[in-house]
Amino acid sequence: MTRPPLAVPPPAPSRRLVIAGLAAGLAADAVSAAPRAERTFPPDFLWGAATSGHQTEGNNVASDMWLLEQIAPTIFVEPSRDACNGFELWPADLELVRDLGLGAYRFSLEWARIEPERGQFSVAMLDHYRRIIEGCRARGLVPIVTFNHFTTPRWFAAAGGWTDAQAPDLFARFCDRAARALADGIGYATTLNEPDLLPLLNWRLPPSPHGTLRDMLAAAARACGTPHFCVANMANDEDIAAMTPLMIAGHKAGRAAIKAVRASLPVGVSLAAQDDVAVGPGSIRDRKRAEVYAPWFEAARDDDFVGVQNYERMYIGAHGTTAAPPGIRLGHSGQDNDPASLGCVVRYVHEQVGRPIIVTENGLNTPHDAERVAYIPAALAGLHATIADGVPVLGYVHWSLLDNFEWSAGYAPQFGLVAVDRASFRRTPKPSARVLAEIARANAL
Repeated sequence: MTRPPLAVPPPAPSRRLVIAGLAAGLAADAVSAAPRAERTFPPDFLWGAATSGHQTEGNNVASDMWLLEQIAPTIFVEPSRDACNGFELWPADLELVRDLGLGAYRFSLEWARIEPERGQFSVAMLDHYRRIIEGCRARGLVPIVTFNHFTTPRWFAAAGGWTDAQAPDLFARFCDRAARALADGIGYATTLNEPDLLPLLNWRLPPSPHGTLRDMLAAAARACGTPHFCVANMANDEDIAAMTPLMIAGHKAGRAAIKAVRASLPVGVSLAAQDDVAVGPGSIRDRKRAEVYAPWFEAARDDDFVGVQNYERMYIGAHGTTAAPPGIRLGHSGQDNDPASLGCVVRYVHEQVGRPIIVTENGLNTPHDAERVAYIPAALAGLHATIADGVPVLGYVHWSLLDNFEWSAGYAPQFGLVAVDRASFRRTPKPSARVLAEIARANAL
């Protein structure tokens, strides 16, 4: 497969075009950095924004996702193509994060770029990611690096992905090679992104029909000449139970490989977690928690921190997930996006795991940025109350920095603080970006 050329930072005029209007907007909305004591966050609190490789870089042609986007039939409404051209424009994105007054940038390594064929590691791609890490440091940003954000090399998925017994060792080998090249500059590392997502979605969604998802994966397997093609965030129902223990083994092996290179580097795992509310007599909420979260809580108790990723509140009755109570306003995803759910989830995860927390993702899918403007301070108010009660929260990283490719839903969902023109890739900060900037600069609500 032909890989994209090495990223070259764009010249100054292009960068000014990409971040046009940001400085003026921040100046107009600047607030005093003097904290208000009753709503102040810890002095070393990390404020950041997040991206992931496949969703922003573009042309990740050696990955499992790229094949699934192109195959017929497919559940993807559109392919990722150039995405946000982040492979080329990463310096401009770091400038955005810095100019917003944030202190951290979460991004991911693309395993498929670094190991496009089994056992063949690209020094050039490792150098590319090293330049991003160095770019963060040069701008005063703490790099929070996810070693695997869902996507894997096509050869890995064609061998059965996370259902293959060799998967943990293969992932550990990748973590070793990446850590030896990159670990000295990383601030925090997560091994896997939302490895509990599929069990969680089985509670949110009705059982998947034996239709297009199964047909798409079967078509990918035929294209690769293999009997079984399996990916981390889209799998047939019968594969999910087999994936969890192997992903846990992969997390532990990956963590050990990273720590072997740099023992002082904080390593954790980022987990998807909903604010689960028990409804009525006989609620099976605790059964959901035991099935979805408990195995990962056990695995994370030896981590340096746990990444928490929360977007919604779910209601669990006697027969499983049920509709929200009357009067609850549902978001654009059809779920209850009550911002108070973030503080509740952070509190719950810490109670179960006893480790420090980093909110590695939280945000709102909406085409109406005024809703995000209201959401951010409301979610942070609940998080602040949790911190005030003694829960050790190290930072808040908003999903996402950019409106980007949201997997099978394509580019329709809008989580970004920054809009991206699909043709020119021009970045335009939204009012919500300035809201988060004000809070981060003041380190207070």
